[in-house]
Amino acid sequence: MCSLDQEQVGIKTPEYVSLQFKLAGLGSRAAAFLIDSLILGAVNLLLFAIGFIVITGEVSLFENSNFGPVFLGIVMILIFAIHWGYFIAFEYFSGGRTIGKRIIGIRVIQDNGHSLTLLSSFIRNLLRIVDSLPASYLIGILTIFLHPKHKRVGDVVAGTIVVHERKANGKKRLSPVEKEINRRGLTKHDLEIGDWALNSLDAKDWKLVKTYGNRLSALSPHERAAFTKQTADILFGKLGVDIGGKEQPELENALLVLYLHMKDEWEYEL
Repeated sequence: MCSLDQEQVGIKTPEYVSLQFKLAGLGSRAAAFLIDSLILGAVNLLLFAIGFIVITGEVSLFENSNFGPVFLGIVMILIFAIHWGYFIAFEYFSGGRTIGKRIIGIRVIQDNGHSLTLLSSFIRNLLRIVDSLPASYLIGILTIFLHPKHKRVGDVVAGTIVVHERKANGKKRLSPVEKEINRRGLTKHDLEIGDWALNSLDAKDWKLVKTYGNRLSALSPHERAAFTKQTADILFGKLGVDIGGKEQPELENALLVLYLHMKDEWEYEL
């Protein structure tokens, strides 16, 4: 069982970047799961209502008398696919956060501090079948309660942990990079980057773009140009973004906006 001083865990990534996280316990995870379950329940009710209307003949789509059972089977398959696909899709495409996790302020990451992979999400959610045994997620509840890192069976096998996101402090002073972004009036909408592309960046890239943004205003014009070109070549090369022909101010803006995109993914460390 976790003692109070075990609620935080330190991780050294393969890129030798040290990160600190606050583990999400049984209460916050249960609250997030309850929200997700209510959402899925509402979707299930909607699908059953549609199925009931069709089968009872309120909406006549087909005259074939065998359509009712076939349609009911389709609805059941669809409900099953939505139930499992919901967790996998949201966790992978939304930075380890389902709607419930986002509301509660927690997310799933890999044990090494990296973003959740599609395979890890698939494994941890497939093993919900085991965690839900014998009823009411008893095995999952017990393993979360007893495991030193609050892992359920799916987390143990997939190599994942659930952590709290750092909440922004309204009185916190703006960092140099945030001041520069505000001064230029930049937003995330100034550079569209897909989730698939962002998933190719890691903790080392986050540290690089953060260092770049915080040092930018203090550099001499010559140092600024060289640092901007070097950083852009590394990061946009990984993203597959063509920066040929872009002027230095455009590259600077693009890197600062990339910081905004990556901040959502990586600034949950404590």
